[in-house]
Amino acid sequence: MDYKEALNYLDSFINYERENRWSYKESLKLERIKEFLNLLENPQDKIFCLHIAGTKGKGSTAAFTSYILKEAGFKVGLYTSPHLNTFRERIRILDNKKFLDDHSGFEGMISEKEVSDLVSYLKPYIESYNKNSSYGRLSFFEIYTTLAFLYFKEKKVDFLVLETGLGGRLDATNVVRPLVCGITSISYEHTQKLGSNLKEIAYEKAGIIKESIPVISAPQHKEVQQVIREKAKEMGAKLYELNKDIFFEKTRYGFNVLGIFREFPHLKIKLLGDHQLINATLAVGLIEALSFYNIIIGIEPIRNGLYNTIWPGRCEVVSKEPLIILDGAQNTASSFALKETIKKNFSYRKLILIFGICKDKDIKGVCDQLKEITDIAILTQVDNPRATKSEDLAIYFKDKSYSITDNVKTALKEAKRISTKDDLILITGSLFVVGEARAIILK
Repeated sequence: MDYKEALNYLDSFINYERENRWSYKESLKLERIKEFLNLLENPQDKIFCLHIAGTKGKGSTAAFTSYILKEAGFKVGLYTSPHLNTFRERIRILDNKKFLDDHSGFEGMISEKEVSDLVSYLKPYIESYNKNSSYGRLSFFEIYTTLAFLYFKEKKVDFLVLETGLGGRLDATNVVRPLVCGITSISYEHTQKLGSNLKEIAYEKAGIIKESIPVISAPQHKEVQQVIREKAKEMGAKLYELNKDIFFEKTRYGFNVLGIFREFPHLKIKLLGDHQLINATLAVGLIEALSFYNIIIGIEPIRNGLYNTIWPGRCEVVSKEPLIILDGAQNTASSFALKETIKKNFSYRKLILIFGICKDKDIKGVCDQLKEITDIAILTQVDNPRATKSEDLAIYFKDKSYSITDNVKTALKEAKRISTKDDLILITGSLFVVGEARAIILK
């Protein structure tokens, strides 16, 4: 089959990223992907993994970690989700022997041919398994995760940096036994699925903690911290926490990290926002934890890796006049971080917000944060069953000047029509909105 046929085949399976009505505990069964991977001789067991869960900052932390390993001379697999424009963004290899060959910002993406070849190879296994499975049919994410494991094993990566999809405990990525686990900041997210309070959400995220495997955690709310500590103790896993075992301090020109074993002075990152300093420090902790396996990485690869990290769609400047910024802030904590980053780093005459978000998010919480910096709001939506209708967002901006559009392309045209070269256009909310806008702008 060709690439288009492969995508159509993958799209024939249920994709929980696009569906609203499904039960988290009934639909996600770790036994299903374990059983399927067993048919393929468990490719995940032959890869050295670093596993990352959390609410915000997972992708950035995974990117920082991958670029450090790349600078240290390793061939690094990177598995993230969701994607902005193409499924291929989810499966990448960072290697000093390869260079960014397009303008997407996503280095080392799996090729279209590699996707179609792997889907062709997997199809008979999938069809056979689905006929006989006692755990139900495989989902899109389970199949794509399996495809990734096969690809990274075939490419003989030295390390795989693996970001969880939804939650952690029941996530398809949670079949690995990693070298180290990382837990980024946990806040309210997917409350209909993961739980109505922070303890329940933290329980799902902390489900990636494995017996005797070191864990590095970002600063957390007190109740989240308690859950992580209890889970680490239960599993006999050594826990290292930022602001307790690992520290960072901002300096005039960057930041310093006091790690588990060493000091790392004069660090810099290009990604904007104080929250990215936390993610970068967490990545340093993950790299330091490899010392437990006699893998020692020096200061220069860490310094260069952090500075060279690219992570598109996260406070990404894609135009200068007018200033256009993309950011996938889709919960209250991340929209607060975005608001503070904009206030501290940019000057402008007025801020024009292009905003669309999924129904299962804390829409009021996100809007309350963004309204503080918004002069004019352009409300929009994407073609996705989870998308909130743009007219239903109007109630959150009734005290602002706003307009309603039914697609991202129209929203962008309207923003450019009313903007001057001294204005800032901020596109945020759902990553689906950010991805669609990014594709239009880059074209």
